[in-house]
Amino acid sequence: MIGAMRKSVYTAEYGVLRAELRAARAKAGLSQRQLAERLKVPHSWVAKVENGERRIDLIECAWFLAACGVAPLAVLSRVMR
Repeated sequence: MIGAMRKSVYTAEYGVLRAELRAARAKAGLSQRQLAERLKVPHSWVAKVENGERRIDLIECAWFLAACGVAPLAVLSRVMR
């Protein structure tokens, strides 16, 4: 059973998620601007997500990874290890 819930952005798992997102974008050979164009968001959105200034929800995470050509479930399973 999970104890008292805390803000996810302050957890080790969220740090791993952010690293996975940056790595997926880099492996896809995309700049933050190029990924933002694919996602139809401002380039600052990508930067803020990667830097932890903006929280990303599950659906946005799936969109981000899919735009990088990465299977979201594979990444999420690594994050939760």
